Amino acid sequence: MNRQEPVLPPFVPTAPALIEHVARHFGDHALAVLGDARLTYADAADRSALMAKALLASGVGKGTRVGVLAPNGPDWIIAWLAVVRIGAIATLLNTYHKAAELGHVLRHADVQVLLAADAHLAADHLARLEAAVPDLAAQPNGAIRSTTHPSLRAVWTWGGAPTRPWAGHRDELLVLAADVPDEMFAAAQREVTPADEMMIIHTSGSTSAPKGVVHGHGPTIRHAYNLATLRALAPDDVLYGSMPLFWVGGVGYTFMAAMMVGATVVYEDRFEPEATLRLLERERVTQILGWPHLAKALAEHPTCGERDLSALRSPVLDGANQPAGLATSTLGSLGMTETFGPHTYGARPEDPADIPGSFGRPVPGVEHKIIDAITGEDLPAGSSGEICVRGYSLMLGFYKVERSQVFTADGWYRTGDAGWFDEHGHLHFVGRLGDAIKTSGMNVTPRDVEIALEELPEVVAAFVTGTPSERGEDVVAGVVIRPGANVDAASLRAAVKDRIASYKVPRHITLFTSQAELPMLDSGKIDRRRVNEAIRTDYEPHPHGGA
Repeated sequence: MNRQEPVLPPFVPTAPALIEHVARHFGDHALAVLGDARLTYADAADRSALMAKALLASGVGKGTRVGVLAPNGPDWIIAWLAVVRIGAIATLLNTYHKAAELGHVLRHADVQVLLAADAHLAADHLARLEAAVPDLAAQPNGAIRSTTHPSLRAVWTWGGAPTRPWAGHRDELLVLAADVPDEMFAAAQREVTPADEMMIIHTSGSTSAPKGVVHGHGPTIRHAYNLATLRALAPDDVLYGSMPLFWVGGVGYTFMAAMMVGATVVYEDRFEPEATLRLLERERVTQILGWPHLAKALAEHPTCGERDLSALRSPVLDGANQPAGLATSTLGSLGMTETFGPHTYGARPEDPADIPGSFGRPVPGVEHKIIDAITGEDLPAGSSGEICVRGYSLMLGFYKVERSQVFTADGWYRTGDAGWFDEHGHLHFVGRLGDAIKTSGMNVTPRDVEIALEELPEVVAAFVTGTPSERGEDVVAGVVIRPGANVDAASLRAAVKDRIASYKVPRHITLFTSQAELPMLDSGKIDRRRVNEAIRTDYEPHPHGGA
């Protein structure tokens, strides 16, 4: 498809230039709010400069891999800004990770210095680190020397008083800033270029080991600015940021996009509908950014109607079926960590009001093509196949993976997603290629069946998978039933027969009375793998018919 040009920022796309620009233009304006703490753009610039100097004094420099392990809020933002403005590479660490997952990422990413909150809510990060790095607890004062994590040299924490000999406190680190003159700090910032690596964001790893996605200064800043322009963000916008800053939706689509225009991001320690509604009212939030279940929980809470949410102008939530009053369009966006967020975007003024199933048109600056997943041949418009992307926002690559294993010779990235483009140039996403079900010699895309089930008024959500049988695989499903609905599996199968081809109709449907029954990941997402296992376990195959 033809590529439109992105809107470019009015400054060199590097972290130090971005910080200087926003401090000059939006200095007194709030960048982030957490509880009673309000971080202005000027404060963020000054406090991150102090920490950046301290990091330089401690031996951190351009290319040093620095991990950031902390919840959303000003502390995370200051640490991240300090790292990237001197050309060090920020590795964003998932606070939901258990010890084994955290240990894997720390080792795989070769983290050399770690900046961490000592705890958050019920999570003891220091205890988790000791479990993640087996010989960490035995380290004496001074530099760390770990045989399991040989790159790790120092850990700096904040929160309570220091409780581990292997960890220094942030206050001790900041004292070192006095040893770095302004000239040296300025020189370090001048050496940062748009081509430099900026951060490593790890994928969620819910179905495989997390992959380290490497992004550069130029691509991330250009993309955040381009998306902010496309979304018409403005300095008076106040975004509710529920997505974690260690994921691309939190750092790119929310935080960095807000920075580009001088907007404010409001955070909270935990989501609780009644308290969150009060927060939205108090801060005059204009946009909500998060997952669909969050908007649903807010809209359905008894106190929602009591709150003045009139400041909400264009809430944006990922996914479909968003509650009335908390969304303005059925057009979605499709994105991934590898493209630093959305590579398509809907809800543009020139678009039709509603294109069912649309995930929008390509973001300016991003190219797409659809190929045959087996042969690699380009497919014509209207054909469904594997989605390939190329363009300015694409990652530099996967950490520790050779470029030839990631991109095609002409620079395309094969996403593993299946979809097609309609006559309006809108992308329609149909599912992950690896999820295809082969039944009686025919391919079934689970999402096609899920959509047919979710269109039934009795169904809140559907999950479709395949299970081995004499036909190759049988299509089976699990559905969450709407409260009060009087329905059984047989009636659902009968109803969906009128919507999809007979070979796609689930041979068995497992009923769930509420989403609370579904297993969840630590990230708050539904654990699809375990849901699918439960559906398969509940099914007894019948060679010549349904269950």
